[in-house]
Order: sequence, then structure tokens, then C-alpha cells
Amino acid sequence: MKISKKHIVLFALFIVPVLFYMLLQIGTHNFGKLPIVTKDVIDISLIDKNFTFDKRVTVVSFLGNDIDLAKGEVYNLKEKIYNKFSNYVSFQMISLVHESQKEAIDDLKKMLSVNTDLSRWNFIFASTEEMQALHESFKTPNPLDEKFHSPKAYIIDKEYNLRRGKSTIKSLEDKNLFGYTMKSVAELKNDMIDDVSVVLVEYKMALKKNNRSEDRRTNSISNEKK
Repeated sequence: MKISKKHIVLFALFIVPVLFYMLLQIGTHNFGKLPIVTKDVIDISLIDKNFTFDKRVTVVSFLGNDIDLAKGEVYNLKEKIYNKFSNYVSFQMISLVHESQKEAIDDLKKMLSVNTDLSRWNFIFASTEEMQALHESFKTPNPLDEKFHSPKAYIIDKEYNLRRGKSTIKSLEDKNLFGYTMKSVAELKNDMIDDVSVVLVEYKMALKKNNRSEDRRTNSISNEKK
């Protein structure tokens, strides 16, 4: 049977959009959420009431009481993570710093702010007890070191959960992981970028779903009034 141009046009107009919609639905249905490693971590608002994990995807780091030791790690975090996601409204970074490091943080900010807007990166001053309490709520197997510093960065979602996916790095793929090694550019680039992206997409999809539900509810109410 000879296929006419008319049939091709009809196929393009009607069948292709339906197939595309079906593929989207399959993708949405099978979209894998990033695993929750620890539930109900302490909210940062208990340390500083001006900030919260609520309604944000947050990357948390613990810089401790010797900023010089963490400068290389912080630079990697800026280059690989902050620069990529700082334009997202629902994204923020929070670094916990000991109260003794205020001058050091001013110098660090000057270094980081070259050609970079740091408005989504908050450096919060805390006591050693506060940093310990927050870190312990993450329930990681590795405590803060003697400088109250951690070499890891962590993803906290909007529901106060610690999130971490399996590593794409062969030496780490079978390990039970909690955070991302800031000294490892490969881990930040290959694992953390993907994991932050997944959590942001999760919330974007949830928001679209809620908006569609709200639209249907509004239309239903509107029809009932007619």
C-alpha cells in the first residue's frame, strides 16, 4: 500500500505528539529519586535563625576553626558545584565556620567572589558544640576532625533529609556513602553534580504535578459555579 503525503502529515500531526507524551510519562514514572541516607537532620535555623534548610536544596560543608586548611576544598566546591547551580532559586550553600574565623572568612570571600556572586553561599559562624550537633545529626560514620572540619560536602533536601547516590567512581561504587570528598574533583564532577541535579529535578517535577492538580481543582470549582 502506497503511503501518501497526506498520511505522513497526519502521522506527524497526531501520532508523533502522542508517542512523545507517552515517552515523557514513562520517563516520569521511572525517574529514580536520589536515596535518602539520613532522615530528619537538625535544621540550620537552630544555629542561626536567619537561615533554614526548608524549601531549599542545600549543600553543607564544615570548615571548622582553621580556614587555611580548607581553602583548596572550598575552591573546588565553588568551581564544580556552586558555579553550576547558583542560578537556581531553590539552591543554596551553607558552610559552618568557627566563631574565631571571622577575619579569615572575609579574606576567603574576597578570593571566592572574583567574577562570582556569592549571594547563595552563606558562611555561618557557630560554636564547636553547634557544629558537632549538626554534624552528628547527619549520622555519618566519620566524625569532625580535631579542627571541627570535615573533608566532605553534604546534600540536604527540603525535608531535612541527607541524600547521596551511588558513586560512579569504581573504587567507591560498593561503599555506603554519605557525602562527597571536596578534594576530589572527580567525585564532585562525576557524582555530586548529578546528585544535586536529580534532587532539583525531583522538586521541579513535584511542583509541576502540584500545579497541574491545582489547575484541575480550580477548573472543577469554576465549572461547578457555571
